[in-house]
Amino acid sequence: MEARRLPARQGWEWIKQGYALFMQAPILWVVLLIVCFLAAIGLSLIPIIGEPLVTLLTPMVVVGLMAGCRELKRGEPLELAHLFSGFQHHTSQLITLGGITLVGQYLIFGLMILVGGAELVAILMSGQPPEDPEIIAQTIAGAGFSVLLGLVLFSVLMMAMQFAPMLVYFNNLSPITAMQSGLHAFTRNIGAFFVYFFTLTLLALLASMPAMLGWLILLPIIFTSLYAAYLDIFPLVVETSDTPSESLSAQEDEIT
Repeated sequence: MEARRLPARQGWEWIKQGYALFMQAPILWVVLLIVCFLAAIGLSLIPIIGEPLVTLLTPMVVVGLMAGCRELKRGEPLELAHLFSGFQHHTSQLITLGGITLVGQYLIFGLMILVGGAELVAILMSGQPPEDPEIIAQTIAGAGFSVLLGLVLFSVLMMAMQFAPMLVYFNNLSPITAMQSGLHAFTRNIGAFFVYFFTLTLLALLASMPAMLGWLILLPIIFTSLYAAYLDIFPLVVETSDTPSESLSAQEDEIT
């Protein structure tokens, strides 16, 4: 699936469109994100398998939030049941995406260890960072090249995974093809994504000031604006279909 090339100013438009989607059901959006947050905390508390399980299920949860965005775009109400959309369609492919993400993270950590970042990786994987910020600062300083390597590789993984759950669910792409399309979309729209992430960073700073309460608004907007970006970059998504498979058929008819 070919991604559109968009001007840099579209990064701001995605946030505006995401805000508009959020304002259609602000209270329910906050409730949905709180449910996701509490569920992630509960799963992560399970010894050994908890955090990997969260990573495996994350694409399914993202798809559920995106399904809610789709319904709002179609003029339908947002519902808590939308969170379970990823458990009903393309479940195995979405879990595969989560598995690729998990394996990718471990491989990146392994490479970081090989180039001298063992102590930093131990802290990152412990789930309990040191209380003294000075220890973290010293560890990062001592990690040297491994920090840069980790940032680059995790950034590439994030780019590839950003749209992958939607491309699997709405467009019926395979996990690998979806990742390739997502990465291609990012590289074709670096300017727009720079504006998008720069604006989100500024908003994150503002959201953190009043006792982090602003995140109750910003976090839903991050997901709704991601859906806006997805629709903008992959314009063949059909908003009137009832199921992902019907959406794909409609797209194929349009292409032919």
